[in-house]
Amino acid sequence: MTLLAGSATAPALDLLVARPLVVLTGAGLSTDSGIPDYRGPGSPARTPMTYQEFVSGPAARQRYWARSHLGWGRMRHADPNAGHRALARIAPELLITQNVDGLHERAGTPRLVALHGRIADVVCLGCRTTSARAALQDRLTELNPGFAERYAAAAVRPDGDVDLDETGGFVVPGCEHCGGILKPDVVFFGENVPASRVERCYAAVDALADSGGALLVAGSSLTVMSGFRFVRRAAGAGTPVVIVNRGATRGDAHAAYALDTGCSEFLEDLAARRGC
Repeated sequence: MTLLAGSATAPALDLLVARPLVVLTGAGLSTDSGIPDYRGPGSPARTPMTYQEFVSGPAARQRYWARSHLGWGRMRHADPNAGHRALARIAPELLITQNVDGLHERAGTPRLVALHGRIADVVCLGCRTTSARAALQDRLTELNPGFAERYAAAAVRPDGDVDLDETGGFVVPGCEHCGGILKPDVVFFGENVPASRVERCYAAVDALADSGGALLVAGSSLTVMSGFRFVRRAAGAGTPVVIVNRGATRGDAHAAYALDTGCSEFLEDLAARRGC
C-alpha cells in the first residue's frame, strides 16, 4: 500500500461512508488536545516505564509518581478535540482506543474499549482496590508541597507524566486500605491487556466481515502488537482497513488506504458525509 497525501482522502471517505465501522485510535488523535504522541513526526524518542521496572523497588515508583504527579496535573485539564467529538457522533460499532487519557469517554462515545485502561484510575497491587486518581493527586500534593510549582516547566509526555530526572525526595503514599503499592490502572509495557478486552475487540472486528464493514485506524503508528493485531485480523478476513496517521505505520501494507493526514479533519469530513 502506498502512503497517500492528505489531499487523496475522497476514495477512503467513499469506502467508509455507508459501512458499519470499528475504529481503533492512538495517541495521534489526542495531539490536537495538547497531549503529545509517541512516534509522530518530530516526536522525541521516549522509553516508557515497564511494569517490571515499576515493581522493582521504591526508587522506580518514586520516579514514576513524581513525574506522573506533574503530568497528570496538566493532562486532566485537556479537552476532547474535533476528532473525538466527530467519532462520538459517528458512534461506531465499537471504538477501541489505545489512549489512556479518557477523552473519548468525555466526548460521549457510546461503545468503547479502553484497551490500556485509564490514567484517571488507580489500583492497589495488594488488595486490588481501585480509586480515583484525583484523590491520590490531592494526597501527593499534600505530601510534596511546592513540588509542582518547582518543576512547572517540565515537558509533558503522552503517557501522563513529564520529562524529569530530579525526583529524589518525592513522597509516595501507600494504599489507604492496606498500605500496598499503588499503580495507575493502565497496562504498562511488559503487562498483558486483559483477555476480556481483547476478546470483545476481536468479536467486533470479526463481525465486520459478515456485515460488510470496515476497520478505521486513526492516529496510531501500530508499532505495538496490542493494536496491530486487530489490523491483521481484519485484513486476514478480507475486511477493508483505512489508516489515517501522520507518517507511515506498521499496518500500511494491510490497508486499502493509508493516508498521511490529520485525524481531526478526516474524522470531521467522515462524520459530515455520514450525516452525523
